[in-house]
Amino acid sequence: MQVLKRNYLLFYFIATTVSFGCGKKSQTAPTPPVVPPPTFVLNSLEINKISVPIGTTSYSIPANAVVKLYFNAAVDKNSVTTASITLSENGITNVASAFSYEKNDSVVVISPNTGLKGLTRYFITANSSLQSAQKSKLGSDLNSPFITQIDSTDKFTQISDSALLDLVQKQTFKYFWDFAHPISGLARERNNGNNETVTTGGSGFGIMSIPVAINRNFITRAQGLARMQTIVAFLKDKAAKFHGAFPHWLNGTDGTTIPFSTKDDGADLVETSYLMAGLLTARQYFNGADLAETNLRADINTMWNAVEWSWFRQSNQNVLYWHWSPKYNWEMNQKIEGWNECLITYILAASGNTDSIPAIVYQNGFARNAAMINGNSYYGFTLPLGNANGGPLFMSQYSFLGINPNGLKDQYANYQTQVVNHTKINYSYCVANPRGNYGYSNLCWGLTASDIPNGYTASDPNNDVSVIAPTAAISSLPFTPAESMNAMKFFYYKLGDKIFKDYGFVDAFSLQNLWYASSALAIDQGPQIIMIENYRTQLVWNLLSSTPEVKRGMKRLGFTAPYL
Repeated sequence: MQVLKRNYLLFYFIATTVSFGCGKKSQTAPTPPVVPPPTFVLNSLEINKISVPIGTTSYSIPANAVVKLYFNAAVDKNSVTTASITLSENGITNVASAFSYEKNDSVVVISPNTGLKGLTRYFITANSSLQSAQKSKLGSDLNSPFITQIDSTDKFTQISDSALLDLVQKQTFKYFWDFAHPISGLARERNNGNNETVTTGGSGFGIMSIPVAINRNFITRAQGLARMQTIVAFLKDKAAKFHGAFPHWLNGTDGTTIPFSTKDDGADLVETSYLMAGLLTARQYFNGADLAETNLRADINTMWNAVEWSWFRQSNQNVLYWHWSPKYNWEMNQKIEGWNECLITYILAASGNTDSIPAIVYQNGFARNAAMINGNSYYGFTLPLGNANGGPLFMSQYSFLGINPNGLKDQYANYQTQVVNHTKINYSYCVANPRGNYGYSNLCWGLTASDIPNGYTASDPNNDVSVIAPTAAISSLPFTPAESMNAMKFFYYKLGDKIFKDYGFVDAFSLQNLWYASSALAIDQGPQIIMIENYRTQLVWNLLSSTPEVKRGMKRLGFTAPYL
């Protein structure tokens, strides 16, 4: 009995043990946690072994550029396609490239099959269709632009400096000759505007360029005379005038005023002074005894003597006012005060035969009782007059298209020093390039009023929007001959395919933004023709500065110069 009991207990123990073990084996094992693939990101971007900021435009990239994308994990090579990673020109045209890999496939190397174009914007892009070897999608899209280096090859055949000056003058003169308004003969405001809008001041510059064109054999004297007869007849008989002064803009067909702004719909005394300076220059040039040239001079004198300069003092104040409107009278209320481009207005106002201003108007008005004096130094050059850094360069150009600044002095300044140092400050600023604008250099400089992307502004060192205007450096040729000639060569030979067009150099450009104006403006084209000639022969300076009335007026205001 005891034996049976023991056997039974043993059997029970074995059965229980087996049963317990079988129960453990039948339970489901716990599922291990799912570990997500690591985030797939671009760590850095390298172009030609130089790390560049991701998403920010890089500049001056060589044409043989190789791009490397550094990721935080190995790339799935099968996901590397032209749909996931691209190098494109202007974000439009894909650049045929080879892909290779480094560092265990965590670096993608993009090698263009052919060299990149100079001065062109390219984009490196990547999107979420790019995956890591662990099948993680790219965490955020890449869109990183860069701009290639300036192509240093010549765009036009090298010619002598003299031939280049001829070419620039001749091509630019086409603006005033070929593109002139067909009825009035006056200069249109711009080549991309309303073709009925002619500019009085810009036409004055165009008139000054006619003697240059004749002397350079671009046109004959007979052709120049015929054009002047058309212009003078239109101005004398058709064009709107207010107390002898012309508006800023005219309709080139019927001579009516085109308002420059709401209240600027009448006389503009500054634009009138530019026009009169041109007419007096032509009067001095067309000095023949024949009836045609005699009558031309007589008609110019009629308009010259009709300007009521003193009336623009607005009730005999000791200052001239810029505007008068038949609707709004003096409401614009803008005094003509210096230092700026309006010195010629006061000189001519003091030179009138029938109506002129005394010296006190110049002293109190333009000179502001000597408040226009500066005397500080910028970039090592003392600036006699004007605002800090001198302002836009047209301020030292417009009045001195016809007035020779060499040796010219009065109680406020040596004007030769003024124009030379103003220009050198502008040049030095561009060379120093404190704002880091791409393309600025000793060859690419010049800040003045011009078109800019989506607008117009008066650029200067205090208002630098990365836009260079060729007229700024070229029209400074008499003041900075070496620097201006170097700039002209650079504009023509290195950038000419982009900026030298039907009417000479376009108004402006920005290498920072790869923007090139399509426009040409009368007030910017004219000074180039004139100042190149003043540099070469002083022709226009000799014509206007020899005018008896102008000599008398300048002496009246207290100026001295070898030619007075």
